[in-house]
Amino acid sequence: MKLYHTSNVEIRVPDIYRGRKNADFGQGFYLSPDWEFSCRWAGKDNIVNEYELDETGLTIHRFQRDEDWFNYIYHNRRVMDTLSADVVIGPIANDTIFDTLGILSSGYLKPSEAVKLLMIGPEYTQVAIKTEKAVNQLRWIKSEKITKINAELRKAEQAEYEEVFAQTLQQIFGEEPH
Repeated sequence: MKLYHTSNVEIRVPDIYRGRKNADFGQGFYLSPDWEFSCRWAGKDNIVNEYELDETGLTIHRFQRDEDWFNYIYHNRRVMDTLSADVVIGPIANDTIFDTLGILSSGYLKPSEAVKLLMIGPEYTQVAIKTEKAVNQLRWIKSEKITKINAELRKAEQAEYEEVFAQTLQQIFGEEPH
C-alpha cells in the first residue's frame, strides 16, 4: 500500500508516540493513500513523504463513514482508544468534528444528528500506523517539497462544505443557524 504523510520535514522513521493521543484513530502516525489530497492540504514549502506499507501479518481495522466510525472517533477524542489494531484505516473526520462533538456533548444534538453533520463534505481516507510492528513494515521511499498549491481549490472546497453544513444545521434545528 502506497501512503503519504505531510510534514515540514522529511520523516524516514515515523514516531507513533509523537502527536495527539486524541486524534481520529488514537495515538499513531497518520498517512493518506491519496497523493492529491496530501499535496493540496500540505501547504507551500511543506514536504510530502512517500511510504510503502507491507500489510502481511498486520491486524488492520477498516472503517466506513458510519456510526461505528463516529463512535470510535468520539471515544478517541476523549482518549479512550477502544480498538486493538496495528493499523486503522477509514475516513478523515472533517475539520468541524471538534465543533460537532462539542455540540453533541452539550446536549444540543443527538448522536444520529452529529453523524449526519460528519457525513457532509468530500470523503478522504486516513491510515493510522498504531504499533511498532506496523512501523517496522512501513518503508520510506522518498520525499518531495511542495512548491505550488492550489489555494483556490482548497478555498472553494471549504466554502462549499460550510454552506452545506449550515443548511444541515438549519434542517436539524428548524431555524437559521447563528
